[in-house]
Amino acid sequence: MKTEILVHATAEETWVAVLENRVLVELYVEQGKVERLGGNVYKGRVKDVLPGMQAAFVDIGLERNAFLYVADAVARPTPGTARDGKPPNIRQLLKPGQEVVVQVVKEPGETKGARVSTNLSLPGRNLVLMPGADHVGVSRRIDDEKERERLRQAAKNIKPSGMGLIVRTVAAGMEEDEFAQDMDFLLRLYKTIKRRSRTMTAPAILYRDLDLVYRIVRDLFTPNVDRFVVDSQEVYERALELLNIMSPELQSRVEYFEPDQDLLLTYALEADVEKAFRRKVWLKCGGYIVIDQTEALTAIDVNTGKFVGSTSLQATVLKTNLEAVKEIARQLRLRNIGGIIVVDFIDMEDPEAKKQVVTTLEEQLKRDKVKATVLGLTKLGLVEMTRKQVRRSLDSVFLKPCPYCEGRGKVLSEQAVGLKARREIHRLLAQQPVATLLVEAHPSVASVLIGPGGKSLKVLEKNVGIPIQVRGVESMHTHDFSLVPLTSKKELWEAAVPVREGQVITTTVDERHLTKPKDGVARVEGFVIDVENGADFVGQTVQLKITKVLRTYAKARVLASNGSEANTHYLHL
Repeated sequence: MKTEILVHATAEETWVAVLENRVLVELYVEQGKVERLGGNVYKGRVKDVLPGMQAAFVDIGLERNAFLYVADAVARPTPGTARDGKPPNIRQLLKPGQEVVVQVVKEPGETKGARVSTNLSLPGRNLVLMPGADHVGVSRRIDDEKERERLRQAAKNIKPSGMGLIVRTVAAGMEEDEFAQDMDFLLRLYKTIKRRSRTMTAPAILYRDLDLVYRIVRDLFTPNVDRFVVDSQEVYERALELLNIMSPELQSRVEYFEPDQDLLLTYALEADVEKAFRRKVWLKCGGYIVIDQTEALTAIDVNTGKFVGSTSLQATVLKTNLEAVKEIARQLRLRNIGGIIVVDFIDMEDPEAKKQVVTTLEEQLKRDKVKATVLGLTKLGLVEMTRKQVRRSLDSVFLKPCPYCEGRGKVLSEQAVGLKARREIHRLLAQQPVATLLVEAHPSVASVLIGPGGKSLKVLEKNVGIPIQVRGVESMHTHDFSLVPLTSKKELWEAAVPVREGQVITTTVDERHLTKPKDGVARVEGFVIDVENGADFVGQTVQLKITKVLRTYAKARVLASNGSEANTHYLHL
């Protein structure tokens, strides 16, 4: 199997795609300044202890308190042994106000805080150090028993007293002395965390996991990867530097991809991501699966669809189910679906066929580096399984609750649409000469493109080298935008700015100005009007005189009924 890792990196976003035989199976995305929390270590303060839930809430300095379950607040037992007696009560372990060092093991959700553990796991290239454990483990992906035992013995020889180690998949075939650099780095990291925990006041961050590109090189770029393709010169050079320390033999597999060739378009990654948001996924045979994600669980339904087979009903059903298994395993990785998963395969009468489907599912899930457990068939013929949730699902990165259907569905966020518009602008300019450009979008998307004080728009203009105007159009859907090439700055100005200096207009003052409390905000065809001392007129229809017109907004004063400028203080009385 040919495995490739593709990295698209700009100042606004980073995409890391994992392809197997040119099929997208995993995607990691970081947008703007959205901070990833998984793996971070904090010094927190216990806020509440909940005996009824055997859990506690811990303030680690985030918007929501983190959740610490009793099983994550006690030391890990050695594999093969059980804890003596019953698990301790949460009140025996934690008290309100107590300071505690915790690590984020599950990212916060839309309505829930992060899940944390007092059992730290510090990953290196070849080893994972577990200060709160006292045993040695080997990656389940290394299935050769002799190699597992050899690696386990090598790890035991270098294991610090009272700590645990896990040998990672990439370490297969390595000798004991090759672990030394990893071990030295992890011990120094743990000592740094301990030192900071003694000197810093809760809540405080003690260790922030490394950026996306470093994590991908550390965790995913193994000898099994054939190509590592990067479209950023800076990231390309960084990857080579990291590999020079970690795995010099892999440097020859790193390739630079010219940005103007458009990596996302070349490999159709955007199209694949859009497909990953659909409920229905078609199979090659003509059948399909339907994926429904809820807060409690994910339900997947398998259907024969247009596939009618050629021999018998049971053969048609088995072929559809087996093809569905492969696609389900891929979609779980691609969408990063975690928690409880229930699959409703097409009914099979043959016990051997049922066993074959479940076994095939287990085999396909072995490719997934995230732990997944198949619990088997229920009496209703449903396959139950669980998959660990270690990072945000794909739809939570790109989508938000839909304002058009009161949250029953989801649409692309303004940030995602704005980034898509920027990509389309670069593509348009690569295809044809453009003197000036008018971008029309929903006002919420237009504000993202313009940015505070027009900063984002100025950066975009500098990057592309032509004048650009952004016009908010209230009637446009938040998904949509249009790019209109124009021939001159004058034409661009006239098309984008609907008001002129000295003009008198009648409109409604919509709201108070965010940064100028005395001013109001009105809009003409989505164009913002800063109404001086207009806060008292919010909700009223008034006459305005335009006093100044700028690129992204205009200023105006309220006129009295006789056409003169209103004395707003007098009117307020």
